[in-house]
Amino acid sequence: MSTGIVFRPQLPPEELPGVVRAADEAGVPELWLWEDCFLQGGPTAAAAALAWSERLRVGIGLLPVPLRNPAVVAMELATLARLFPGRVVPVLGHGVLDWMAQVGAGVDSPMTLLREHTEAVRDLLDGRRLDVSGRYVALDGVALDQPPAERPPLLVGARGPKTIRLAGEVADGVLIDHTGSDPDTVRRARAVVDEGRSASGRPGRAVVTVYTELDPAAPDLAARVADRVAEVRDAGADTVVLQGTDERPDPRPLLDGLAAAGLLPG
Repeated sequence: MSTGIVFRPQLPPEELPGVVRAADEAGVPELWLWEDCFLQGGPTAAAAALAWSERLRVGIGLLPVPLRNPAVVAMELATLARLFPGRVVPVLGHGVLDWMAQVGAGVDSPMTLLREHTEAVRDLLDGRRLDVSGRYVALDGVALDQPPAERPPLLVGARGPKTIRLAGEVADGVLIDHTGSDPDTVRRARAVVDEGRSASGRPGRAVVTVYTELDPAAPDLAARVADRVAEVRDAGADTVVLQGTDERPDPRPLLDGLAAAGLLPG
């Protein structure tokens, strides 16, 4: 099992370098970034965080698929994967549907778009040449000239069971946000994403990454961190990522909690 922290986009981007340095020095394996409308851009922040760190894996959770052509997404991710092999974990998702409509990117079938988009990004990163004529995705002989040597794990952000199953079918796993981080919900998500993976016929085990929220100012923080990580892990999560609250978004105290709980490598 791996652990991580979230840099919430409510923090100004000027604070990202300090959080990256703190995470790198603490030895936490993963730093996760949001892309929320209308805050910081996910690939931009990820590129900076990867460049500032020595060994952090950086997750982009998540890239809303209505906002970008899948060829552009594949180009961005291929660039990051080649520059920082094994250190980027991208996530695709519906996005907040009200926000998508607000920028004129709403669609009638978000599930269809997510399936078509994810399959296209996955296959382009695998080095395939695509001819696709879908409901939303149209690609005519498109291939990356410089795909990565190895495709980074591609996750789908999901809440409902249909999208969680889709994550298993077309991607490498699922990202569950903090609203679904209670053990029973994680346990159900583990079962559903595994069903989707099995139905896809593709080899390998689906990854379950879970955001979970903790107040960085809570008393007995180390004990709370240890308990939360243990219960989410035991419910089936492969990676448990801690985030601060709306009122206290700075994740650096959570690094201290992870260290005090003995949950950091080394």
